Amino acid sequence: MALDQSFVGRSYPPTDPYEVGREKIREFAEAVGDANPAYTDPEAAKALGHPDVIAPPTFVFAITFKAAGEVVADPQLGLDYSRVVHGDQRFVHRRPVRAGDRLTVTSTIESIKSLAGNDILDVRGEVHDEAGEHVVTAWTKLVARAAGEA
Repeated sequence: MALDQSFVGRSYPPTDPYEVGREKIREFAEAVGDANPAYTDPEAAKALGHPDVIAPPTFVFAITFKAAGEVVADPQLGLDYSRVVHGDQRFVHRRPVRAGDRLTVTSTIESIKSLAGNDILDVRGEVHDEAGEHVVTAWTKLVARAAGEA
């Protein structure tokens, strides 16, 4: 069943704040194999003009994807998550994510398309710090495969 086009433009309330920790940044940098010292060494980050360690650019995926979960779980939308695959991800940073940031995400359904029986849902996540400063925008594309696909 095709998703309801009237959901395009619908925004969901901001998430609770997520506090970015140095250790989480270090763990993420190690997991993605990025040895940039600005991710693990506060002095290296300060030498580059940052107040503390910064996170790799894709670090915010975890919090924006979790926030998009509220969209996915909206029973009125009618998305069958058991048929969903992650189609694409992109980010536009206003500034790096830093240790100590307290970030919230507001998710908005940007588009809904049907292609060959598949529903394609684009969710935009606007990430702000506790002062209300825009930090990054993340776009998540989810594809709900047609019911006949294995």
